[in-house]
Amino acid sequence: MRILYVGDDWVGSNARSLADGFRAAGHDVLVADTTAITLPRRLSPPWVYAKFAGRRAPRTVAAMHDEIDSLAADFAPDMLFGFKSVHLDQRRLLSVPAALRVHYSPDDVANPENVTADYLAHEAEWDLVVTTKRHNVPELSARGARAVTFVSSAYDPAWHRPCARRGGDRFTAGFIGARRPDRTGLLTALGRDYGAALAVYGPGWWREPALRRTGTAVRGPVYGEDFSVAVAGMLANLVLLNSANRDTHTCRSFEIPAAGGLFVGERTDEHARLLDDEEECFLFSSAEELRAILDRCAHRPDRAAEVAEAGHRRITAGANSYADRAREIIAAIG
Repeated sequence: MRILYVGDDWVGSNARSLADGFRAAGHDVLVADTTAITLPRRLSPPWVYAKFAGRRAPRTVAAMHDEIDSLAADFAPDMLFGFKSVHLDQRRLLSVPAALRVHYSPDDVANPENVTADYLAHEAEWDLVVTTKRHNVPELSARGARAVTFVSSAYDPAWHRPCARRGGDRFTAGFIGARRPDRTGLLTALGRDYGAALAVYGPGWWREPALRRTGTAVRGPVYGEDFSVAVAGMLANLVLLNSANRDTHTCRSFEIPAAGGLFVGERTDEHARLLDDEEECFLFSSAEELRAILDRCAHRPDRAAEVAEAGHRRITAGANSYADRAREIIAAIG
């Protein structure tokens, strides 16, 4: 199939990984990069407009559509694929000539932060809506979506693979992810317990003075191969979910073990199906249980390494790459 892929194309983005997944699955993929819409440069006019108006700058959106229309005219796609393309003009996007129109959302589409009024008004016009949240399937159907399919998150073998440690970093535990209110309390408490033996990577964490005062290594976001290098410096890698998205698994659920890291994550049905607790990962239901796991790992690093290796084998031997997810989406189209 010729797929006109509308999504972000920055290194480390899930959108780029899925586009490459379609290519690896044998399709001809042309990407229209929407990064200027979704992540305008800080303090740029489109960024300021989005902050104050609550929507994307019309000129930037119009320019993006001009590019999409031009690409479509030359490429003649069989499929228009939108990766969380909710900030675009839906009527104009859906008018792009293509036999199939598929929309993919990596986030909870019942969360108002992940949709727009314009997207909701046209959601039923997409031929297929793909979600990574099982609970969204009946909700999307009830909202009038023509067809809905669930696919799990995935890992990108180009970036998520075991790497040698760099420098002197060696932490008992670490977390890689965005600063969120539902994570701040737990990580600050862990910082008081583990201090410099804890590392936290991701956007916004420097704004948490209480966390910084614990001596925790607070660092910026890491993407692409840098993500796997950071994983290599942690004995135990925390997989924390996003309660605003009602997560029961996340992309980290696949990326951490694929990168060779020890998966220490929240206990959910999906996590329990993905990896065997105590053999391929360690699952916890409370802060106290998490501390007990981290203490065990610190005292038995050899056992922690064995569990990490078993988790790596399970994820990489299964059909868990973005190419596998691309094949699932194509199969759902029929």
